[in-house]
Amino acid sequence: MTERPYTDVAVIMRCEHIDNRWQPWRWSLAEVVINEPAFGTEPRQIIQDEREQRWLFPGFRAELYRDDAEGYHLNLTSPAPCWFVLWRRDEDPGTGEIPLARPVAVSLSYHDAGRWLDAQETVEQVPAAPEVVETLRAFVAEHYQPEPKRRKRPDSFRTLQDRFGNPASVSTEKQRGGGGSGGGNAGGGSHD
Repeated sequence: MTERPYTDVAVIMRCEHIDNRWQPWRWSLAEVVINEPAFGTEPRQIIQDEREQRWLFPGFRAELYRDDAEGYHLNLTSPAPCWFVLWRRDEDPGTGEIPLARPVAVSLSYHDAGRWLDAQETVEQVPAAPEVVETLRAFVAEHYQPEPKRRKRPDSFRTLQDRFGNPASVSTEKQRGGGGSGGGNAGGGSHD
């Protein structure tokens, strides 16, 4: 079995103080960096002052999957290729401390980000470093196969449907009579 290409990364989350009595602190994704052994394995605070905190979350692996090459291609063809990070807040500890925002998953795929958003998760993005973009570009060049464009059938070959999506038909025969007796024309004469 061939090992998938991957990049080990760490996520830095930022918590900034905002002047709002209902929500005095706001979490956001600060950056995704290449993981270093010196980072260790446990989350740790790296900055704290009266306006902000920054936390480092090491130990994430972003693997590249051949069957998701289209998701990487979509990322590469966007104006700014980026990392997507799914994160969740801890439950409120109730001790006056700020609940931590913890990254859960990191990806370079638009498809992953779309699935996470569809599941109503919190997903943010930050630009990917040039060396990460180049690695991704090489992977996509090797594995991405665009879907062949299908020829569009002329509208004249499409089946007719009514406004409810049921099959419909068109008749060139003239509708005759109404009433119920004899099926003739109300005027008494024939128009044949």
